[in-house]
Amino acid sequence: MTIQQLKYIVALDEERHFARAAEVCMVTQPGLTIQLKNLEEEIGIKIFDRNKVPLTPTLLGIEIINRAKRILREADDIRDFVINEKNTLEGEVKVGVISTLSPYLIPLFIKAMKKATPKMQFTIKEAYTGQLIQGLETGAIDVAIMATPTGSPNLIEHPVFKEPFLAYLNDSHPMADALFYEMQPGDKAELLLLQNEYCYNAQLLDICGIKNPGKIKEQFFYDINSIETLKNLVRAELGFAILPELSIINETHTGLFKPFKEPKPIREISLVVSDTFSKKLLLEKMNEAIWNCLPESLQQNFAYRKIRWNDSPYYIKTVSKL
Repeated sequence: MTIQQLKYIVALDEERHFARAAEVCMVTQPGLTIQLKNLEEEIGIKIFDRNKVPLTPTLLGIEIINRAKRILREADDIRDFVINEKNTLEGEVKVGVISTLSPYLIPLFIKAMKKATPKMQFTIKEAYTGQLIQGLETGAIDVAIMATPTGSPNLIEHPVFKEPFLAYLNDSHPMADALFYEMQPGDKAELLLLQNEYCYNAQLLDICGIKNPGKIKEQFFYDINSIETLKNLVRAELGFAILPELSIINETHTGLFKPFKEPKPIREISLVVSDTFSKKLLLEKMNEAIWNCLPESLQQNFAYRKIRWNDSPYYIKTVSKL
């Protein structure tokens, strides 16, 4: 039994056709067929029922294919480990980014990573917190840039920076002319939330001391998934919002964004990986790239602390003012 044979049966399971699987594996169809026959003879079990169209795994074949997938993932982990130990930054990496951060950080982050890791290919996926956690645990994504803690024992979190929250008010709000935002009696019913960001919403509700979110103007239920939509609802005087600071870096209506008094509510943004992730040098480069993308208003609140992480230098920011 060889790794290559395991790759062949996984490809056959995915394509359900000998010619297409052979093309995917870049071998001839007779060569793939012979390798499958050799494997089946070695283990004494038919993996595929060739009498069915399309090609279908047998009951025992399904279990063998699932085990083969796990073995191939572990083999990839070994290969990644070797690449990392040689201090090379090559290959592909799938990066998931929390949807409340992605529109504001990723355009800057991509430019920085292109310079830092020119030989790597990145696939960027914007998703909600729950989707990112699931993706990390199943291997669908390699690294997530997201708010922490996640609460998952199978994930490792590497904090990068802490992002303050701001209140976004409309012109008619009682605190519109104030220097800092303070919760008003009528605000609890006016807070606008994002439908699928449960962790994000939970933090906002905790900041405001709200147990149950309300409606827009006591008439509309809403299913909002974009911070930009929240901003437009505020401008239309349909409520107020609490937003992360990076979401206003390109705003011109800065007069209605109000900071909180100390201690300011914040969220921690981290690089999150599974406990089997081995590309530590990549994490270091990503950490530095994100940090360098931050506006000075965020950087000045934190200080560098350089530590050694398995003989590889790694930078973590520690709070100095917030």
